[in-house]
Amino acid sequence: MSTQMASQHKWIYVGAIVVLVAMAVVGLLTFTQQHATNESFRKADELIGKLRDNGYPTPDREQVARTLGTDGGAVCEDPASALKTGLQRVQMSNGAAGPGQRPVIVPERVVQGEALILQVYCPDQLDDYREQIEDIKTGDTVKN
Repeated sequence: MSTQMASQHKWIYVGAIVVLVAMAVVGLLTFTQQHATNESFRKADELIGKLRDNGYPTPDREQVARTLGTDGGAVCEDPASALKTGLQRVQMSNGAAGPGQRPVIVPERVVQGEALILQVYCPDQLDDYREQIEDIKTGDTVKN
């Protein structure tokens, strides 16, 4: 009689085990997500401090954390590549299209802003980026 009763209640044991495993998985995922969120806010605070120290306008902390996350997002995906360097150079032009487009002398702050982001999020790529921007002609072209 006791064997039959134990087999009838087997689904209770299986159900309890499934619920416990599910709770453990949810807890682990929540912990991992919270750790990543804390890390992204820590890095966002560090970047905002560096931007403020260098005279840049400071963006919203949550926006920086969402955009750059813990790894720098798109900014840290091979910042010294030919494509990204070319796009950066196109953005540092007079704004004309076609044959009227010319490079301009930009303030050093324009190229140093990305260097600050790389310094916080992917310092291993900072030297390659600095090599790519060292031949950009900069000057005091913007008046405050």
